[in-house]
Amino acid sequence: MTSTRMLHSGIVATAAFAAVLAASLAGTSAGQVASPDVRVDADDIGGVVTSNKGPEAGVWVIAETSDLPTKFAKIVVTDDRGRYVVPDLPKGGYSLWVRGYGLVDSKPTTAAPGKIVNLTATIAPDAHAAAQYYPASYWYSLLKVPDKSEFPGTGPTGNGISPSVKSQAQWLETIKTDSCWSCHQLGTKATREIPKAFADIESPSKAWERRIQSGQAGGNMFSSITNLGKDRALAMFADWTSRIAAGELPPAPARPQGVERNIVITEWDWATPKAYLHDEIATDKRNPTLNANGLLYGAPELSTDFVPVLDPVHHTATRIKMPVRDPKTPAPGTPLAASPYWGEESIWDSQANMHNPMFDEKGRVWFTSVIRPPDNPAYCKEGSSHPSAKLFPVARSGRQLAMYDPKTKQFTLIDTCFGTHHLQFAEDADNTLWTSSGGGGGVVGWLNTKMYEATHDEEKSQGWTALILDTNGNGRRDAYTEPDQPLDPSKDRRVNAGFYGVTVSPSDGSIWGSVLGFPGSIVRLVPGSHPPATTLAEIYELPWNNPKAAVQGFSPRGLDIDRNGIVWTVVASGHFASFDRRKCTVTNGPTATGQQCPEGWTLYPFPTPQFKGLTDSGSAEASYYDWVDQFDTFGLGRNTPIATGNGEDALLALQNGKWIVLRVPYPLGFFAKGLDGRIDDAKTGWKGKGLWSTYATRAPFHTETGKGTTSKVLHFQLRPDPLAK
Repeated sequence: MTSTRMLHSGIVATAAFAAVLAASLAGTSAGQVASPDVRVDADDIGGVVTSNKGPEAGVWVIAETSDLPTKFAKIVVTDDRGRYVVPDLPKGGYSLWVRGYGLVDSKPTTAAPGKIVNLTATIAPDAHAAAQYYPASYWYSLLKVPDKSEFPGTGPTGNGISPSVKSQAQWLETIKTDSCWSCHQLGTKATREIPKAFADIESPSKAWERRIQSGQAGGNMFSSITNLGKDRALAMFADWTSRIAAGELPPAPARPQGVERNIVITEWDWATPKAYLHDEIATDKRNPTLNANGLLYGAPELSTDFVPVLDPVHHTATRIKMPVRDPKTPAPGTPLAASPYWGEESIWDSQANMHNPMFDEKGRVWFTSVIRPPDNPAYCKEGSSHPSAKLFPVARSGRQLAMYDPKTKQFTLIDTCFGTHHLQFAEDADNTLWTSSGGGGGVVGWLNTKMYEATHDEEKSQGWTALILDTNGNGRRDAYTEPDQPLDPSKDRRVNAGFYGVTVSPSDGSIWGSVLGFPGSIVRLVPGSHPPATTLAEIYELPWNNPKAAVQGFSPRGLDIDRNGIVWTVVASGHFASFDRRKCTVTNGPTATGQQCPEGWTLYPFPTPQFKGLTDSGSAEASYYDWVDQFDTFGLGRNTPIATGNGEDALLALQNGKWIVLRVPYPLGFFAKGLDGRIDDAKTGWKGKGLWSTYATRAPFHTETGKGTTSKVLHFQLRPDPLAK
């Protein structure tokens, strides 16, 4: 791609800027009407976008500046007559350009707020040039996965597929949700081409083998490929990049339509080029008016121990150091092999490995965070008198809890026996904080935050439970069989599952979690009167190979819930899935072991092409997480489910069964791992509402702006029309 990567690397120097501005802005001053009917205020830039084919509808106008304390950009879409208004810009000099499907980037124009600036779009000279702006998942859809007939694998002396991979669906699970796609996009220019550093390696397969060993995640990537059947998987990826190098192109995406043209996206830099961000938090999920116009906080996971903080009013980005309790807390290891971007440098140095921040009702920010080495204190283990430990002792936990109080600017570290990953506050009198473990551990844990505040006793304030199914159907928790024992219909049964995503139902207080793997499942917990001993679980597997299911799906990751108790989860088959327990005829008893309620599931294919040659329902997209807009913080209505369209460069909202794609066109490579919505001022309409998310890829250097790119905070707003100011 020509050079938006170079052209956008900085704003024109101040000395040159004034001269260029005077020459380029012979437009209409603020408040005047410019043909055809575009009006701007003193803090807007507006105009018309045309090409040699006439007005260009549904293309993006990008305004970017480095004149603020942190780099800032705002993006809008043209209406059906090619008109645009970029509203509410801070004072500064801006670089403006046009990007759109069927185009190549226009030459940037310098501008200042309060002016009408008509822009000229550039038609792409050919299909190859146009395709450079397509989302990563469109390129990834060109991948040719092994045919269904080749499974189960027959190993190195057979078809090269690992015998442990029993179906094509399991293969897809690994190359999407539960490995390759869970950290960064595949299909970006950085991943669909072999890096120049490896261009001289003897074959494309060997080049792929070398590239996946790069950097501090190299060991994980190499392990995942090996689990598939290394040589066969490498050959698949080599074939993909070779065909692309030979000129094969994906189908073209549609330009924004309808309300997609009303979107305003604002971006702020807020980290460093070597740090990646897992996600952000702007408000309390239970009360989205909390922290109105306030600071946003992020969690950089393995990459570093600073908490990034954004002030979106003053456009400043600062950092707070997250402490650990024990200096012996381990840090990430060294790279398996040198990176094309960072060489042998270890760019990740975190001990805290903080993850998934969440606001409480008092405006404090909670994190899942490592505070010590993994061996648990004695009160967690066998022989302890702790109510939870007596029933199910836990020897180790990989991550615990931390809380930051913006008023005192102090962290409180809280030890937990159970591992933590995601967290969610209940709407109960104790403000119970429920956590997931990330996928293992066999327990679900919680912290009674009301008790903790009163006593500061972390031991007494926490609890956890094993996951026990009411297999005998008597409505209470009894003696149970273990997962490796035969089912006994006269007893209950423990399932050895750990939550990945976690959420709390506002309709009945039940706790829901997603369980990774194949086909994967969601689990419902009802705590009862004494949760360590009375919690009962229900398990609902994805409807894979279930003849009663209308659509087959598999392998969930993130999940959330609406105000009516309907669960939404994103699944590796390329669907957004909802589950309505009210439709189930069986929820417990000896047959309620997973596949008992296919009628509860509805699966919606993501709006992305399917992999080459596949005809099953689904798509090449595999979203990482999702969030339900319970209070209409965005403008699409209450209970709108929104997925992190990780290959689509987008957030994907589902409204009445139809997709609304909130695409981020610049820089290419937007990859969210979470989002939330905040209402800053309900009286100001769309201007006082919006969604917040981040560039959360572990490889920010894979974005189109390359090495030096930092994570960005994004604010999505929905105007009533594309010209609203």
